[in-house]
Amino acid sequence: MGQVRSAGSEFGMGLRLLGRGFKRYGANPRLLLLGAIPAVITFALFAVAWAFLIIYIDEIASAMTWFADDWSDGLRKVVEFGAGAGVLVVAALISALTFTALTLLIGDPFYEVISERIEEGLGGTPGAVNLPWYRTLWPNLVDSIRLITLGIMLAIPLFLLGFIPIVGQTVVPVLNAIVGGWLITVELTGIPFNRRGLRLRDRRKILRANRSMALGFGIPVFLVLLLPVVAIVVVPAAVSGATLMTRRLLGLNIDPLPPVADRGPGPAPLLGRPAS
Repeated sequence: MGQVRSAGSEFGMGLRLLGRGFKRYGANPRLLLLGAIPAVITFALFAVAWAFLIIYIDEIASAMTWFADDWSDGLRKVVEFGAGAGVLVVAALISALTFTALTLLIGDPFYEVISERIEEGLGGTPGAVNLPWYRTLWPNLVDSIRLITLGIMLAIPLFLLGFIPIVGQTVVPVLNAIVGGWLITVELTGIPFNRRGLRLRDRRKILRANRSMALGFGIPVFLVLLLPVVAIVVVPAAVSGATLMTRRLLGLNIDPLPPVADRGPGPAPLLGRPAS
């Protein structure tokens, strides 16, 4: 029971950190505008792609189930429905991952500023590696490609399961949200981890040790990214939340510091007890 409660509380912590990220991001009008620019560009591209997918989903499902052309109408329609559902499930997973990755790549300088300002208000970034954004663009691109490739590999069995009636429409979407939530969390924490010189393998190791928190953060992001227009504000707000989660995972302060006049003499503390 203790482990169940612990996993539940950690999942809730991930959800709360996401909420705090939205709150901190929304409280600053300049950050709102700054974060929306790359997200709007990415959203326009994906809106066109999804429009074509939805318009032609019947034709795609029919082409993928050519082997059932001679079957009875009822059975053929069940198989075509499963194929169409499988395509949409896989498309949702890949879309959420690529939307996040592409938005982060387009807006890397913007989101670096957002994340850095969040950390400045919490005591700074111990161990920061100060590199210009163009020096981090290629490593970030490689990490994103690796995550998207992993997502596609995991999407294949989910797609095949989509052909199974009931399972494809119940179990598969749940698995899809878990896989997508995990990969998106790994993607979003890239900015604050990279600022410290920590690469993909480092953040995967730390996140695996805090899997429930990572899922509590990432699953809601994945689900909200499926909503049209809302996705525009999700990525920059999630970057803010991912910055807070990174600090908590590394044992750093995540609560706003008091004004300088109220702190008393001495330097501002950089480390703090993780919030509960």
